[in-house]
Amino acid sequence: MSAADAQPHRSLEVERKYDADDAHALPDWSSLPGVAAVGEAELRELDARYIDTPDATLARAGVAVRRRTGGPDAGWHVKVSAAGGRHEWGWPLGPEPEGDPVAPDAVVAAVARWASPPFTPLARVRNTRTAYALTGPDGGLVAEFVDDRVRARDERSGRESAWREWEVELGPAAPADAEGVAALFAAVDAAVAAAGGRPAASDSKLGRALGA
Repeated sequence: MSAADAQPHRSLEVERKYDADDAHALPDWSSLPGVAAVGEAELRELDARYIDTPDATLARAGVAVRRRTGGPDAGWHVKVSAAGGRHEWGWPLGPEPEGDPVAPDAVVAAVARWASPPFTPLARVRNTRTAYALTGPDGGLVAEFVDDRVRARDERSGRESAWREWEVELGPAAPADAEGVAALFAAVDAAVAAAGGRPAASDSKLGRALGA
């Protein structure tokens, strides 16, 4: 099934991002409430190509459109900033012509309230990701922690950048109440700070690639 005729997968991302130096050891997650085990490292090579209107209408509206290969959620994605997280719609990859990515009709329709084609390359973000599942006593996924080594290029200016980033995203077994979520993220913040990490300079990889 291609992105043109598939129904999108919908989700709400609730996550925290942190900057880390190359020499920093990974945080110790043993004190996180509800986390009983840390899974084995899973290496993923990700390549995301973002598109937008020539004047970056989508980016200014807090909307990102990308085609990403690699990892368990490879496909076309639309991300929209929202209170408490990011709404994400995802479609599977389909056959495409060589060259710049061309958004399928379903993706174009999903962003029509903000912008319409023509779309041009905005940025390319390549990421060597090491992912770890943080699971509870019953094996449920409380959160996923990823250690990202990012290389990015602003396709408009040719500016290239690189950085290391940590990200913790809540999973299905995360606390369901606001108090529990706050306690979990407070423990995450403390573990990251103890390892030398700090709040991320940008709330998205695309924003950082574009110098925002």
